[in-house]
Amino acid sequence: MIPAQFDYLAPTTVEEALAALGEHGDDAKILAGGQSLLPVLRMRLNAPEVVIDLGKIDSLRGIRDDGDAIVIGAMTQHSVVEHDPLVEEHAGLIHQAVEHLADVQIRHRGTFGGALAHADPAGDLGAPALALGAQFVIQGPGGTRTVEADDFFVDLFETAIGEDEILVAVRVPKHTGWGSCYEKFVRVAHQWPIVAVAATVKMEGGTIAEARIGLTNMGNTALRARASEAALVGQPATEEGVAAAAALAAEGTHPPSDLNGESAYRKHLATVLVRRAVLNAAGA
Repeated sequence: MIPAQFDYLAPTTVEEALAALGEHGDDAKILAGGQSLLPVLRMRLNAPEVVIDLGKIDSLRGIRDDGDAIVIGAMTQHSVVEHDPLVEEHAGLIHQAVEHLADVQIRHRGTFGGALAHADPAGDLGAPALALGAQFVIQGPGGTRTVEADDFFVDLFETAIGEDEILVAVRVPKHTGWGSCYEKFVRVAHQWPIVAVAATVKMEGGTIAEARIGLTNMGNTALRARASEAALVGQPATEEGVAAAAALAAEGTHPPSDLNGESAYRKHLATVLVRRAVLNAAGA
């Protein structure tokens, strides 16, 4: 299908983009990489009067070292994130998740911030962002504010970004030396995950000192497997040591039922994938 007619704006600064967003309000949509928005426009599930393209704002691109964290600009393409040495060294979980994200063409067009702002609970980046304790830098008319990952994902396709605000960067605390693993279960290559698990583990000897686990497609938003995280602390990185904690992975989750699987099936998958991901992250 052909999208409904709209006006197109391409600001070159964040301030210009915010001014355009403030002027047009609910009649405007932000365009990042377009891999989520364009299909919606083509199917006429949304018909904005104005599309504000952030593609010419160079300040929103790039990855930099910020001491105890790395900062990823919201308009940085997935392919750049995938091959960046800072991401691979200090946020290996994101590196692995992006490798599994869609196909090469989409990774060259889609943007890191755009995917997170879209907040699809089946998206590949929400769970790693939660597991790594990412911070979302949001800019609006009143200035810049930072939102913790645990508070960023509000509901289905809904985030803490206000109607007059733009996500400008994601700050990811360094997890240098932590083990990590992204386990994604699909039936067809490049499919949205039926369930996925993002696990990062800090080891002390053969014992798990800390574990952080994000879950994909297990509710209206990406989620933390907090019961499993707590149960893993102090456990040996063995099949037996991890299994009991992994069995708690689906606690408090409400996964959907659809053509790819029933809710109960997804809950079972989560326990299996958490066990695999934690063992792999721990090097067991």
